[in-house]
Amino acid sequence: DLGSPSHPAYGAGHATVAGACVTVLKAWFDEDQTLAGIYQKYNGGRQKDPSPTMLQILQPGYRRAGGTLEDFCDPQPYTAADAGAMTVGGELNKIASNVAMGRSIGGVHWRTDNTRSLRLGEAVAIEILRKRTMEYAERPVSFTFHSFDRQVVHITRGAVRVG
Repeated sequence: DLGSPSHPAYGAGHATVAGACVTVLKAWFDEDQTLAGIYQKYNGGRQKDPSPTMLQILQPGYRRAGGTLEDFCDPQPYTAADAGAMTVGGELNKIASNVAMGRSIGGVHWRTDNTRSLRLGEAVAIEILRKRTMEYAERPVSFTFHSFDRQVVHITRGAVRVG
């Protein structure tokens, strides 16, 4: 078929890699940390001066005042009602899902390929982390994180405990 991928649908490569990478990041970092807390800690509670709005940028004379069209790209604090509840783990899970589901939108994979492949990548990462707990010189090394199925996974001394 013209335009069809020449590979099987499962396991979806992008989803598998995203699942593995996000799992390792959740294992290494405190996934329960809120983004607002991180922002506060590293910015000393200071708010950055807000960037100009698009309306200001499009005003005549803005460029002459030293501004450029790229000025609107500066990161802005997220200030919606749920801003204080956003966590590192939640955002990592969203990234993995977006990477996986983007392939469905492109017609390359089915949704089920992606959701199962995220878990396939997670299983690969868990095995790699399990082996690392036996190899690091600094013992005992352990990792604790939430799986994509919201189960608590604890890995230490070559053993994996779920639940």
